[in-house]
Amino acid sequence: MSLTRRQVLKGSAALTAAGMLGIPPLRAQTELIKKPIPKTGELIPVIGIGTNRYGVDAVEEQLAPLRETLKKFRELGGTVIDTAPAYRNSEAVLGDLIDGLGIRDDLFMATKCNMQTQEQSATQMEESVARLKWDVIDLMQVHNLMGWDGQLPAMREWKAAGRLRYYGVTTSQTQQHELLAKLMQEQELDFIQVNYSLGDRAAAEKILPLAADKGLGVFINVPLGRGSLFGNVGQRPLPEWAAEFDCKSWGQFFLKYIVSHPAVTVAIPGTRKPQHAEDNLGAAMGRLPDAAMRKRMEDFIDSV
Repeated sequence: MSLTRRQVLKGSAALTAAGMLGIPPLRAQTELIKKPIPKTGELIPVIGIGTNRYGVDAVEEQLAPLRETLKKFRELGGTVIDTAPAYRNSEAVLGDLIDGLGIRDDLFMATKCNMQTQEQSATQMEESVARLKWDVIDLMQVHNLMGWDGQLPAMREWKAAGRLRYYGVTTSQTQQHELLAKLMQEQELDFIQVNYSLGDRAAAEKILPLAADKGLGVFINVPLGRGSLFGNVGQRPLPEWAAEFDCKSWGQFFLKYIVSHPAVTVAIPGTRKPQHAEDNLGAAMGRLPDAAMRKRMEDFIDSV
């Protein structure tokens, strides 16, 4: 039977009550693990938030859980938020919620562009700035490599003018890895974003080593395998050896694997609930698995 993250966490809560598994409040723990952006050395937390499901109606019933998620995320030290114009009205929702919470100056905002020409790209980026209410975008990205040859010149102009700090390209599709690698080798970039998880390790073959060689920051999307990893482990308890890298939930197991890769800068799991934000940020606490432990994690997931 396939289980959702909610069901797995609910089962974990039952184990906690039985003294078998605990997820202590992050407030009692230490500062989040941060990694440097290769081009500048700027430190950012290794766990962020993906917002492809923040495109909700402007009614309090739908906005309230997102507001509480962002509030909890920031209270616990999170800063990195990734969005896109393609995510319905997510940019506008984020702009309003962040403004209302008064946390704008503390965040690292990444968004995307999906136009074809340089002129169209500049127009869309202006619209993103307006919706997000952001003076200088921290990271602007070509969305799924669409129209990259028209967008990158626009992004370079914006960076030179001080209107964005970093730029790069994204994909969430393994079939685009060949084109992604070509752009990494031929274009001047600050970041890439790519799909990678314990259940989808193709990026580790070429993309992540190339990013390290080129000195590129790396965002990881779909880090929880679109929920499939939770379905694979079901109601199994965490292996006892997960304690060796301070892992207290399956979500942290999956995320600690990703952010322990030397080439990875930030993982951006989609997050719409405060309890998920807290659990995810637990992956940025304590120890991370070393190479031998990462292999053990791979073997375990391959066996379930």
